[in-house]
Amino acid sequence: MAALGSPARTLRGLLRELRYMNEAMGRSYRDTAAYRYLVKAFRAHRVTSEKLCRAQHELHFQAATYLCLLRSIREHVALHQEFHGKGERSVEESAGLVGLKLPQQPGGKGWEP
Repeated sequence: MAALGSPARTLRGLLRELRYMNEAMGRSYRDTAAYRYLVKAFRAHRVTSEKLCRAQHELHFQAATYLCLLRSIREHVALHQEFHGKGERSVEESAGLVGLKLPQQPGGKGWEP
C-alpha cells in the first residue's frame, strides 16, 4: 500500500465491499452489524478542531489494510471461478483450449481399429 488516501474514500470502499458480499446473500448491507460498526468507528475517530490524533491514523491504516484484503478475496474468488479446472478433459477439448485442431483420421480400408 503506497498511499492511504482520504478516510472517506476508505470508508466508501469498505462499504462497497460489504455491499458486494451482502448482495450475494440477498440482503441489505445496512442491516448488518459490520455496517453499524464501521460507521460508528469512523465517526468516533474523525479529526475535529484541527486536532491530529494518532488513533485516527491507526484506524485509517487498519481500515485500508482490511479493504485491500476484502477486495483481494473478492477478485480471487472471481478468478478462481473463471479459470478453475472442470475435471478431466478429452484430448480434443485440451487441444481446442490452446487453439489447435487434431488431424482427422482418414476413413477407408485399413484405417479401422
